[in-house]
Amino acid sequence: MILRDKALNYKDKILSTAPMMDWTDRHCRYFHRLLSPHALLYTEMVTAPAVIHGDRARLLGFDAAEHPVALQLGGSVPSELAEAARIGADLGYDEINLNVGCPSDRVQSGRFGACLMREPELVADCYAAMQAAVAVPVTIKCRIGVDDQDAEADLSRFVETVHAAGCTVFIVHARKAWLQGLSPKENRDIPPLDYDRVYRLKREFPALSVVINGGVSSVADVQVHWAEVDGVMLGRTAYHEPYRLAEIEAALWGTRLPERDAVVAAMRPYVEAHLASGGRLQHVSRHLLGLYQGLPGGRAWRRTLSERAHRADAGFEVLVEALEARRRGELARAA
Repeated sequence: MILRDKALNYKDKILSTAPMMDWTDRHCRYFHRLLSPHALLYTEMVTAPAVIHGDRARLLGFDAAEHPVALQLGGSVPSELAEAARIGADLGYDEINLNVGCPSDRVQSGRFGACLMREPELVADCYAAMQAAVAVPVTIKCRIGVDDQDAEADLSRFVETVHAAGCTVFIVHARKAWLQGLSPKENRDIPPLDYDRVYRLKREFPALSVVINGGVSSVADVQVHWAEVDGVMLGRTAYHEPYRLAEIEAALWGTRLPERDAVVAAMRPYVEAHLASGGRLQHVSRHLLGLYQGLPGGRAWRRTLSERAHRADAGFEVLVEALEARRRGELARAA
C-alpha cells in the first residue's frame, strides 16, 4: 500500500485535472504535480476488465509523488467495477471515479460512458457495488445530458437516483453528449456549454459536492465557478498550456510560482529513472511540449523535442538542448 500524505477532502474547494485518453498517463501526472501541489490528478479511463485481466503495472502504475490521484474506471457490470475498484484502492489510489461522460464509439458499443446517463438505475447499482468494495471515495463523472434528453429533468433524475445509492460527489461536464451525429472530437466543442445548469444542480442538491468541467482556462474562470460549485476540473488547457496550472495554483493557494526552467530540471531524476527502466524519452517529453506556450522561443522548444526525443538513444540532454534552443529563440526575438 502506498502511503498518502495529501488528504482528499471534498469539504474543501477542489481543483482537478480531467481524465484524458492518451494524455493523462503517469508521466503527464508527475509533470502536472510539479506545477500544482494541490490539484487532484485523474488517470486516463481504464476499463474494469482491463484492470482485472490486464497488465496492472502498465495500466495502473503511478509515482507516490502524484498523490492525491484518482483512478477513472469504465464499465457497466457492477461486480466487475467493484473488483476493479478494490484493485485500484489496494494499489493506493485516493479516489475511484466512474466514467458516465465519454462519448466515443467504443464506449457506446460497450455500454459504458455517456450512454449510461440513460440508465441511472444501473449507474446507481454500479456505484453501490464499487463503494461497498472500497474505503476511499467513489465519484461519478457525467455530462448534463445525452442526445435528446431534457437536460433539466433528466439530469436531476440521474443525480437523484445515483445519490439515493449513496453517491455524494458528481463531476459534471457542462455539455450534452451527442452520441448520434457528432464525433468524439466534435463532442468536446460543438455542444454549447451550460454552466448555469450545473449551478442549478448544486442549488437543487446543496448537500452534494458538485465539480464543474468544460472550457475552464484561467484563474478568473476558476474563481467564478468556485463561487457557485464545490470544485473545478481543467481539461485541455491543463495539457496544452500546462503552466496555467501553476498560475492557478499560485493565485488560489499562494504557492510560489515555479520557474519553467526549474520545472524541467526537476524532471531530470524522473526522466533518468524512466530511461533506466527501458522507457523512451518521448514517453515523457511529449507532455512537456506546451510548457513554454506563448513565450518567445516556445516554438524552438517544441521543434527540438519533436525532432529529437523520439530517437532510441535520446536522453535528458535533449531537454537541455531544447532549453538552449528556446533561449536562442528568445534572444533572437528580442534583438
